[in-house]
Amino acid sequence: MMDSVGLAGLDEAERLTSLLSLGILDTPPQHDFDEVGRLAALACGTGSAGVTLVDADRVWFKSRLCVDVSEVPREQALCSLEIDRAELLVIPDTWLDERCAGNPLIEGEGAIRFYAGAPLFSSSGHCVGRLCVFDSEPREGLTDGQREALRGLARIATELMDTSRFRQIGRVAAKVADVTSDAILCADARGCITYWNAAAETMFGHTASVAIGAPLDIIMPGEFRGAHRNGFARAAAGAPMTLAGRPVELTATRADGSSFPIELTLGRWHDGTSFAFAAIIRDVTSRKMLEREREQARMFLDTVIENLPAMLFVKDAESRRYLLMNRAGAEIAGRPQSDFAGQTDGELFPGQGEVYEARDRAAGAAPGVHVFESEHVRADGQRFSLRTKRLVIDAPNGDGRYLLGMTEDVTEARRAQAEVRRMAEYDSLTGLRSRGGFVDRVEALAGAGTPFTLLSVDLDRFKAVNDQFGHLAGDEVLAQVGARLGELASRGDLVARVGGDEFAMILVGAEAIRRAGELAPLIVAAMSEPFPTGRARAFVGASIGAASCPGDGRTATEVRQAADLALYRAKETGRGSACFYSAALDASLRDRRQLEQALRHALDDDGIEVAYQPVFEVRSGRVASFEALARWRHPSRGLVSPADFVALAEECGLIEALGTRVLHKACLEAAGWDAAVPVAVNLSPLQFQTGRLCDTVRQVLAETGLLPGRLQLEVTEGLLIRDVERTFEQLEELRGFGIRILMDDFGVGYSSLSYFQRFRFDKVKIDRSFVSAAPAELAAQAIIQAVAQVGARLGMSVVAEGVETEEQLRMLSDLGCTHVQGYLLGRPLPREAVTAFLSAGTALAGGRSDAHSSEEFQVVAATGCA
Repeated sequence: MMDSVGLAGLDEAERLTSLLSLGILDTPPQHDFDEVGRLAALACGTGSAGVTLVDADRVWFKSRLCVDVSEVPREQALCSLEIDRAELLVIPDTWLDERCAGNPLIEGEGAIRFYAGAPLFSSSGHCVGRLCVFDSEPREGLTDGQREALRGLARIATELMDTSRFRQIGRVAAKVADVTSDAILCADARGCITYWNAAAETMFGHTASVAIGAPLDIIMPGEFRGAHRNGFARAAAGAPMTLAGRPVELTATRADGSSFPIELTLGRWHDGTSFAFAAIIRDVTSRKMLEREREQARMFLDTVIENLPAMLFVKDAESRRYLLMNRAGAEIAGRPQSDFAGQTDGELFPGQGEVYEARDRAAGAAPGVHVFESEHVRADGQRFSLRTKRLVIDAPNGDGRYLLGMTEDVTEARRAQAEVRRMAEYDSLTGLRSRGGFVDRVEALAGAGTPFTLLSVDLDRFKAVNDQFGHLAGDEVLAQVGARLGELASRGDLVARVGGDEFAMILVGAEAIRRAGELAPLIVAAMSEPFPTGRARAFVGASIGAASCPGDGRTATEVRQAADLALYRAKETGRGSACFYSAALDASLRDRRQLEQALRHALDDDGIEVAYQPVFEVRSGRVASFEALARWRHPSRGLVSPADFVALAEECGLIEALGTRVLHKACLEAAGWDAAVPVAVNLSPLQFQTGRLCDTVRQVLAETGLLPGRLQLEVTEGLLIRDVERTFEQLEELRGFGIRILMDDFGVGYSSLSYFQRFRFDKVKIDRSFVSAAPAELAAQAIIQAVAQVGARLGMSVVAEGVETEEQLRMLSDLGCTHVQGYLLGRPLPREAVTAFLSAGTALAGGRSDAHSSEEFQVVAATGCA
């Protein structure tokens, strides 16, 4: 296979581009090209001819005479030989020409023995093909006349290619003109319209039939027509056109007379006799509207930036020179706004500029927002704080980067934060350290291994002061407590208020334990002194629990727990006591936790039972009701006193579950009794605080089927001093169910006859302490008789609890009590004994009834719960 010689590299690429731009490859046959080929064969006396185009890998025949194929591979085509020389190529005998050696086209039947080809040039001067003639017989060559004829016909073929290209361009242009949204129009030298596309019809409202032949004035506003005519006349005369080829914005007129903005691009050419003009016109109404909106947005943004109450600046990220500084920024910086443009921080703020530029570099080194804070001093000496956020952003066109910064004056915010920290660390009422400050101090000392002793001080009767004298008086007492503790403290000690009426003192150093032992009785004595308030003198007292680090605990939590445990034991010992932590206390705490865990299991496993103690009516001697009392048999400890496990349930948050369990059992079992005897269930004050008590009682009655009239709920006086209004609201709601409400243990705690004025109780129960004292104390007798008389006048039954002797029973009857309850009359009965008790018709006989009791329940009766 022979090598094909052609242009290399860029020249060949340009030649192929020139060939493709003709748009003639693979087009249908055209008569004009066929005629040129025929004339070439006739002039040269050959049997075959063709108009060929040399493509990248083939030679394609635009015209062929006596040729069976439309293309041949480029490496076989004789037309591609020496295409880069662009000269007439004549090969008299291909068999004798070494350039044709091995070419299959010169062998076999119809082989080419003679070849001659004249180059075809594009308008760019590149040889894109040949007009060739060839024959199956060798020849001497071509005569001069034949050579000239072949070259001349090649020039005609070239012109035909250009004409074909122009026709194709014209067709494309016509199609573009038909589909473009831009108006395209042409005019002659007189200014008359010669072409008007469909878009022009839509844009201006004139049809082509109306516009063609009309002057260009039809699209010009009246005020511009004179100037337009003068300018057009100069251009038609051949004067230079300054606007040619570049878009200009003008105003045009529609057929309806309305004006709108356009963008005009104008062109001019000479057709051989005169100048002609073409224009591309675009309606830029939407663009102008968008530009106006953008301008308004820019103006709005400029106004916002300028009036922003914080500093906003923009710098060149590389040079760090200011490009923008708003008014607030200039005021904060204390310089005129005009000083910033083009300047650096180093030039504007000698001494501080290096710091600002270092922050700029840090912001540019890593993506994201970088926040810096700094303190400054104004000319008047006032200090102020600034917080700056820096962010590096790319320029909109991608050329360069900007440093965007916003600075706020955070002086007030920092002051507010400092005040919040101060308030978090100090108690506003006493001026002592707060719980937060106390905890931080304990943790710091324990973490550093510094020996210290913690005194937890709890006021004994502070709640009574609040209840009796009000919260303002209570606040006065707390403030005085803080002052007294502060007076007793030494330098280096910390005194804190850690809760409502809880205080703490931290003594630091190796002598802290000894000093605590000396200080504790002084604190107790100081708290025992009266506290004068605006209304009266208040007496409170204090209990103290103490623990040391590292002796009683190595962590802050361990020391605080140890001090709390010691305080708990001090309160158990008696008010006004001080107790130091010991291992025995820890064992006691473990015992309490085990008991709490066991109580939780008992509630989960239905291990709480209910016993029922009868209440008798004095006049008839019959059973009037039963009081439900909770009983718990511990797996290893046996029966646990209700006084212990009820208090435990209240402390560890189990009272609601315990109360609901007892209420449900009592109602369910009472519903199964043969006699419709009421059952009374005690309520803990904590049950009223949940807000769910009334819903719970309603649900229990619905589940057990007990009639509401058979349920009595006992509340203590202590309940009524806690959120009185909410308590009475709940009592009224319970009464609305048809339930009877009893006041239990009247005469102890915070007794007040005003309760009877606020709420009509169905029964009032006199505490056992008055019953036991009645035979020997006239005061006790007088109190019982007074309560009985009040009950009689208000329609309330009066129940005396804890009746244990015949003498007490007779006296209570004489003093006016309507009902009695106690071991003399009947001990608490287990569930299965109640039915037998009722069936026996047991009544008071001679002031006494033998109780049906079991050994299991022969324990001191204590307050039950629900």
